[in-house]
Amino acid sequence: MNPLLDLLKPYPFERLAELKKTINPNGQLKHIPLSIGEPRHEPPAFVLDAINKNHSGLAKYPETKGLPELRKTLSCWIEKRYKLSDGQIDPETQVLPVNGSREGLFSFAQAVINQKQKDPLVVMPNPFYQIYEGAAILAGATPYFVNASERTYFIPDYNSIPASIWQRCQLLYVCSPGNPSGQVIDKPLLQHLIKLAYEYNFILVSDECYSEIYQDENHRPPGLLEAANDMGYTDFENLVVFNSLSKRSNVPGLRSGFVAGDARLIEKFLLYRTYHGSAMSLPTQHTSIACWSDESHVEENRQSYREKYQAFIEILSPVLEIQAPPASFYIWLKVPCGDDEKFTSKLFKEQHITVLPGSYLSRTTGHANPGLGYVRIALVAPLEECIEAAQRIRLHLKRYKEE
Repeated sequence: MNPLLDLLKPYPFERLAELKKTINPNGQLKHIPLSIGEPRHEPPAFVLDAINKNHSGLAKYPETKGLPELRKTLSCWIEKRYKLSDGQIDPETQVLPVNGSREGLFSFAQAVINQKQKDPLVVMPNPFYQIYEGAAILAGATPYFVNASERTYFIPDYNSIPASIWQRCQLLYVCSPGNPSGQVIDKPLLQHLIKLAYEYNFILVSDECYSEIYQDENHRPPGLLEAANDMGYTDFENLVVFNSLSKRSNVPGLRSGFVAGDARLIEKFLLYRTYHGSAMSLPTQHTSIACWSDESHVEENRQSYREKYQAFIEILSPVLEIQAPPASFYIWLKVPCGDDEKFTSKLFKEQHITVLPGSYLSRTTGHANPGLGYVRIALVAPLEECIEAAQRIRLHLKRYKEE
C-alpha cells in the first residue's frame, strides 16, 4: 500500500459521525441537518429534459477533453462572468471539464507536484476544504497552513508567510468565496498573490465553486482570471481556476465542473486525465451545457439563499452576534461556550440539529486552531426548516445561558 495513505486525517464528517454515535437526540423533534454543504434546492427543470434527450450518449465512450460545444460554452461563460475579451479563453487549449471541482482539485495536485524538488510545499488556507490537504499529501508534498481568523476578517494571513516558505511552495490553493467563512478575497489581494506566483514560480489554484452565490448583485466576487487580466497578464501563466455546477445549479450529484487557465498546465493535466480515466459522460456534458447557458435559475437560487439568511439572522441576532457573509451559503458562527464540539453535541441531543464543529475543518498551527470555538452552519435546508432551526437554536442558547 502507498505509505502516504497513513498520513491522511479522518474526514470531518467521519469525525462528526463518531461524535454523534453515542448521543440519543430528542426524538420528538424532526432532524434538521445543517452540517453538509449539499444544496437541497430543486435543480432547474431543464436538467432532467437534457438528460432524457441525450441518454443515448451512455452507449458511447466520451473523450477526456470533452465536447467542443461544452468547452466553447465554458469559455464564453468565463469571459462574460469575469469581463474578459471575447475569444480570450481558447476552448481548445485553456479549458477542460472535470467531474466536479472536488475531483479536479485533488487530481490536479497529483499531476503538477514535482517530487524531485526537495521538500515541496502546498500552501492552503486554515480552516480549509480537506481535499487540499489530502491532495498535497498523496502528491508527496507537505501542507502549509495559513490561518484565517477573526483578526484577519477570516481571510488567510498571507503576509505572515516568510520568503523561505514561498521559495519551497509549488502550489497555492486559494478559496474565494471561502469555505467555511463565506468571505471574499478582494482583487488587490488576488493580484498580490499573482505577483508572488510569478516571483517564486509556483502554481496558483483558485477554488471558486461558491462564486455564484452572493448577497449583492452589484458586487460579484472577483475571480483569479479577472484579477490577472486587469494586470495585463492575459496568458494566465501559472494560474488555474476550478468551478462547479453543484452549488450554482443545485446539481451536486451531476458531478460537473471545469478547470481553466494556463494552456501549458491544461495540456499536461489533460495528459494525466487521459490515463486517470476521468472522462465526463455525454449526457452529463449536454446537461452541463444547458446549465452554464442559463442564468435565470442561478439568480433565483441566490435570492432563495438571501431569504434564508435574512430569516435565520433575524431570529438569532437578538441573542448572539451573527451576520451574513458576502457570499456562499454558510454561517461561520462563534459559539458562546467556546467549545465547538460541546455545542454541536448538545445542540444535536436537545434540538436534533446537526452542525459541524469548526475545529474539524482546521489544523492546529503553533498553539492555535483557528476553527476552535466556531461551528459551520450550512443553510441548505428549505426556508421553513431554516426558520425552525433558528428558533430551536435560540431556545437552546437561552437554556444554555440559564444553566
